[in-house]
Amino acid sequence: MDMRHIKNELTGEEMYFGKHSSGLGVYVIPKKDYSNTFAIFGTRYGSVDSEFIVPGEKDVTSVPDGIAHYLEHKMFDQPDGSNVFDKFSKYGGNANAFTSFNITAYLFSATANVEENLAALIDYVQSPYFTEDSVKKEQGIIGQEIRMYDDSGSWKLFFNLLNCLYKNHPVKKEIAGTVESISRITPELLYKCYNTFYNLSNMSLVVVGNVDVDKIVKVTEDGIKKNEPFSEEIKKIYPDEPDETAKQFAEQSLSVASPLFMIGFKDTDTGFGGENLLKKSIEINILLRILFGKGSKLYTELYEKGLINNTFSFDYTMQPSYAYSVLEGESGDPKDVYAAVNKEIERVKKEGLSEDDFNRIKKVMWGEYIRSMNDVEDYAVTFIQYLFMDIDYFNYYDVYKQVTFDDVKKRFEKHFVTERSALSIINPV
Repeated sequence: MDMRHIKNELTGEEMYFGKHSSGLGVYVIPKKDYSNTFAIFGTRYGSVDSEFIVPGEKDVTSVPDGIAHYLEHKMFDQPDGSNVFDKFSKYGGNANAFTSFNITAYLFSATANVEENLAALIDYVQSPYFTEDSVKKEQGIIGQEIRMYDDSGSWKLFFNLLNCLYKNHPVKKEIAGTVESISRITPELLYKCYNTFYNLSNMSLVVVGNVDVDKIVKVTEDGIKKNEPFSEEIKKIYPDEPDETAKQFAEQSLSVASPLFMIGFKDTDTGFGGENLLKKSIEINILLRILFGKGSKLYTELYEKGLINNTFSFDYTMQPSYAYSVLEGESGDPKDVYAAVNKEIERVKKEGLSEDDFNRIKKVMWGEYIRSMNDVEDYAVTFIQYLFMDIDYFNYYDVYKQVTFDDVKKRFEKHFVTERSALSIINPV
């Protein structure tokens, strides 16, 4: 496998990358002065991908909600009956996995025996083993997990908001599915999803840390099993999503200490990835800091009135097929916070954004990017998330420098639309 080498002269970071004959993308970012190494082996497959057309087939395959998460759980079962975690413990590695809306990933961190841990990771992710008995047993385990999330205030707060923002898109569905949906999962369906989305041409391996690049490449080449790469992309099918929200308000009572709120703004400028998606993300993240950061007029007013506390935060989530920004926290009167947020947006639309604030916050964003490379885990996870959106996180600056004050002003008018906002509240029982 030929590996190319590039260096970012602005950050001093180096990266080696290449594509294996199996189709697997391999990315190695050496961090010579670090003691820890983090590796993540991921596939472009998440909870929203329940309808798709397999390359070479014509018919649409529909699978039960929650199957991506279910598959992630079942990958830890090995054909020889061994426990995957025992292998990592033997070599001092800390292994884990996660399923999100758009990614399933398997990972480990280690300070020693990196090659042995990597070999174990590559091996078990390529070793599916599903039986009728083991699949039925897992239904009870994941069913308990689903019921546990039903009692989680922060979890229900989030998905209640998504069900306000979205009418049709599967992002509004819970990642683990429902007790009913997972009851329809079979070994045959798991193998169908595995053979589709775990084809190595749909996957990437990212290693960040104090590693020998040649050794990482050799372990990878030795560990890859026979794989026929797809000659075309997997066609994922999502329903049409209107611009308007499904509703603007959701309220529920659960066992929480104080009322929780989450305010969302639905982003309707979607349908693209790559540099344009990264540029949009930078613009909206600048706006969130200008409007709602700790130095903003609104934050000061809400904090002084006791309507928010230090749990207040904001975030922007983006994918090519959906995107939204959220504000969340605790408040004695979430509806007053929601009204104040929309009032502030209308005020800024009349009075305009501050170019000084834009220049200051843009510099802060660059500082945050630099700091993100100091944590090998955060760096690797963010890198693969961006990679699966066709974004080159390594060369972030190339897009960052294009963002202008005019771009941010236009984005403000397009994104922060009161009619496309919603409020979710969880009250104490």
